Amino acid sequence: MTLPRIILADDHTLIAEAFRKLLEDHADVVAIVSDGHALLETAQQLKPDVIVIDIGMPLMNGLEAGKRLKDLMPAVKLIFLTMNEDPDLAVEAMRCRASGYLLKNSAGSELIRAIRMALKGNAYVTPRIAAGMQKASINNPRPKAQAKKLTPRQREVVQLLAAGKSMKEAASVLNVTPRTVAFHKYRVMALLGLKTSAGLVQFAIKSRILVL
Repeated sequence: MTLPRIILADDHTLIAEAFRKLLEDHADVVAIVSDGHALLETAQQLKPDVIVIDIGMPLMNGLEAGKRLKDLMPAVKLIFLTMNEDPDLAVEAMRCRASGYLLKNSAGSELIRAIRMALKGNAYVTPRIAAGMQKASINNPRPKAQAKKLTPRQREVVQLLAAGKSMKEAASVLNVTPRTVAFHKYRVMALLGLKTSAGLVQFAIKSRILVL
């Protein structure tokens, strides 16, 4: 029987290696990546069946990377595996066309079950989150609605700057000039009516562009 091809995306190496060990009898783990940019590149090269993805990754968070991957590779199955128990975040993940949402303290058997269900075209949400998702409401929809106005590159710039990168560092990550980063930053601030860099950080957190 051919094992499903899986990419693990997590910026904590020890955790990723532990999941590789857990899955070795059930799947072919073809790669481990530690940030959203690397995930986008590696997934397009290796074309896995399933991606097990953390949300709070550097450079590009898992939600943003997941959205882009589903546009590029609609058939790939996304299973979010995170420490975050916020049911609103789980709702957002499923809106990204995910096939699963689990917590890192879930039983190992849950992850294996979620992968099997995803490959059959079904979805799995860990019971600890499922009940809360049914009651979840968007407390402040405005930042998320505003975030949809941003281009993918603007979202990248906002995440990098909100995470503490300097304009020069963000430019290096994105392979553009610091002037280009500054242009995107101030274009976003003007679009959103923000006056300070602190306001940009708050917006990034509330809109889930930066996931702590």
